[in-house]
Amino acid sequence: MHESVLLKETIDGLELKEGEVLVDGTLGRAGHSTEALRREKNIFLIGIDRDQDALDESRKKLADAGAKEGDGVGCFRLFLGNFSDMDKFAKEAGREQVDKIILDLGLSSPQIDVAGRGISFRKDEPLIMTMEKEPKPGAFTAQDIVNGWAEEDIANVIYAYADERYAKRIARGIVEARKEAPIMTTVRLVEVIEASVPFGYRNGPKMGKIHPATRTFQALRIAVNDELGSEKKGLAAAMSILRPGGRLAVISFHSLEDRIAKVAIKEWEAAGQGKQSTKKPIEPSEEEQKRNPRSRSAKLRIFIKQS
Repeated sequence: MHESVLLKETIDGLELKEGEVLVDGTLGRAGHSTEALRREKNIFLIGIDRDQDALDESRKKLADAGAKEGDGVGCFRLFLGNFSDMDKFAKEAGREQVDKIILDLGLSSPQIDVAGRGISFRKDEPLIMTMEKEPKPGAFTAQDIVNGWAEEDIANVIYAYADERYAKRIARGIVEARKEAPIMTTVRLVEVIEASVPFGYRNGPKMGKIHPATRTFQALRIAVNDELGSEKKGLAAAMSILRPGGRLAVISFHSLEDRIAKVAIKEWEAAGQGKQSTKKPIEPSEEEQKRNPRSRSAKLRIFIKQS
């Protein structure tokens, strides 16, 4: 069961009003959008996600919340795709400008737990890691990275995207292991990682530390889905369609994501295009962190475009 992070803080910060157009660029299981409709039913929602399962589930949830599929107030339109193309989807929905935008950059629990695409290292699954439910033939996957990239390139991506201290050792282990047989599953990759790192690091989970495969899997997922490139493009698209006085809420879950949002907002502020609603990013309460441990690293930034 996925629990939307910083739910109240996000919807409070958007200050939705009757008749407004809301874009949820990372719809997921529609947690934020459903709450938005509960607060203000007379809005038009544009929902975007790369995962068809997420769209199918959200369509039912939004209907149960009283919204209809259509183009007017109290309605929603859903699109399969990347939020970096939100300007195109907004135009397809008949809107040149929108009032409010949500970007929740975290994975939903179903993507981690039941996707079957190798995003989680805790299950034996094909090492794919794409956000799409059914990748197109020839789509770039984590198998391509671990079996085809040079050792230096693998090490660089693991270090740059996850700050993994043993990136070089893990990359070397991957290259040596693939000489015996291609690395095609999550279990095989975890075995390679565990064999590549020091004993103390490998046994960290027993002492309350993260699993030694955590950072490597995060880095590969970010690379496969070009998550940072999508964020940069998505933020630019958001600014291009956000109406003067409109608000953009960005929820990030690791430092690279938050840094991109922070830099973009500073550039917009310097150009006189608006300001961040609070001096510092909003973080989950202690109560939320205890209830939902996946929220611990979350940061919410809300940008208000100049009227």
